[in-house]
Amino acid sequence: MPIDATKPYDDDNIFAKILREEIPSTKVYEDEWAYAFEDINPQAENHTLVIPKGRYVSWDDFSASASAEEIAGFVRAVGHVAREKGLVEPGYRALANVGPHAGQEVPHLHVHIFGGEPLGPMIWKR
Repeated sequence: MPIDATKPYDDDNIFAKILREEIPSTKVYEDEWAYAFEDINPQAENHTLVIPKGRYVSWDDFSASASAEEIAGFVRAVGHVAREKGLVEPGYRALANVGPHAGQEVPHLHVHIFGGEPLGPMIWKR
């Protein structure tokens, strides 16, 4: 069920539990700013999630509230994961859903990295 990205951070969300190691995940990358792991329900040949270690509900919350160091570290982590997975050529998609209209389901900022196959159009066409 899509969530409201304007609500306060929920420490019981699944990604917070993954960061606290209460729920297992298949780690791909970790540094002081970010944690990346394989999606348990992949939507492409390669489907990795990258989450900041800070308590941010959405990209909007992160861009408004995070420090410049957190933002730079997180964005670099997304790029690092894509490069390490060999997705830069022929290409990949990085996607962050914000709020119910975009279908955001977990109230913790996360970027999906999709690749390894042709992904088709970016959004549903009318």
